[in-house]
Amino acid sequence: MNKLRAPAIIAGVIFVGLLFGSNNIKAANMDMVDVSNNNGYMSTAEYVSMRNEFGVKAVTVKISEGGTYRDPYAASNIANVQAAGMYINGYHFAHYATKAQAIAEADFAGRTAKAAGLPVGAVLATDVEAEEQGNLSQATNDHNNAAFMQEIQKFGYRADIYTSGSWANNKMTIKGKTGWVAGYPFVPAGKQWYTNNNAWQWSGAAHFRISYGGFDVSQLYTDYYTAGQKSTVKPTDPDAVNDNNQEANKNTSKPSTSAKWVKEAKTYTLKTAVKLRTGASTSSNAITILPAGTTVKTDQAIIQGGYRWVRQPRFNGYGYLATGPASNTLEYVKSGAFHTYYTVKSGDSWWSIAQRNGLSMTMLANQNGKTIYTTIYPGQRLAVR
Repeated sequence: MNKLRAPAIIAGVIFVGLLFGSNNIKAANMDMVDVSNNNGYMSTAEYVSMRNEFGVKAVTVKISEGGTYRDPYAASNIANVQAAGMYINGYHFAHYATKAQAIAEADFAGRTAKAAGLPVGAVLATDVEAEEQGNLSQATNDHNNAAFMQEIQKFGYRADIYTSGSWANNKMTIKGKTGWVAGYPFVPAGKQWYTNNNAWQWSGAAHFRISYGGFDVSQLYTDYYTAGQKSTVKPTDPDAVNDNNQEANKNTSKPSTSAKWVKEAKTYTLKTAVKLRTGASTSSNAITILPAGTTVKTDQAIIQGGYRWVRQPRFNGYGYLATGPASNTLEYVKSGAFHTYYTVKSGDSWWSIAQRNGLSMTMLANQNGKTIYTTIYPGQRLAVR
């Protein structure tokens, strides 16, 4: 759901509007959608369409990130979701690595949510999937998450944790009847994952009829994300909701059986912009466009469809990119990239570090897998060459 990037989004992505072969397999529900600045401005009409045509009950909007970033669409999203008669919640993309940082980020998120109009009683979840938490022990993450959630309740909001399935009860504890967990099966129909938790985010690229782009969608197992308000409207066409949910659970992309993946733990730096895709095929949906200079770590490679493809592990799945045509396999990249690192000091910023090293802020952030809105902390190491 991040939203440092074109939100986490992996192989096994779901396509809406495709024919579903059998109505006997239970489809995962599109109970909740989460949106951020990556989705752009969302109108009330778009939310009404989600509600009436797809059965969406709740929307969770990005409020803030780190200690300084306020999502510019938070206020309009909150107002338009409420006008559409759906439950509204928020989330904060976390970068905290200590208890003090967790409390500071919770205070920032709470104040930002109040200013954006998030109503008291809504959920304000902490989205914990960043590099900062990946470097910490489970006990430390638990300690920090507890501090964030305790502080956020002082603003009148209910707390929860969003993270990936690979991190749940590994990088942090997600107790039963709590938590919002992401995990994307290749074909979600017939699957019921993380049923012991509040919600399961089962796709990172679902499509809605009148809205542009892909969206994160979740199935709710409890009423935690719908308990703060009363819904004033219901879907107008239950049959359409059923049909659309069936279609959303069908994935027509099939794993290749004609070629075999081989292990390849390498680091590449892109010479040119390359599309990161949901599968190793030029017909697979693009997750995002990685600009020139981006550093990519891979774990497997394959030659198929006229290209040499590599697989990039992501926080809860994989992305795929071509390194070049099969006849010139490294046309787009250089391998074995060597980096010079800089350790962030108190008072540093993206601008000051970029200026000092002859880079643009965007280039500096991209080659570290971040955006210029990502909060950086003293002691953090950034690749500057």
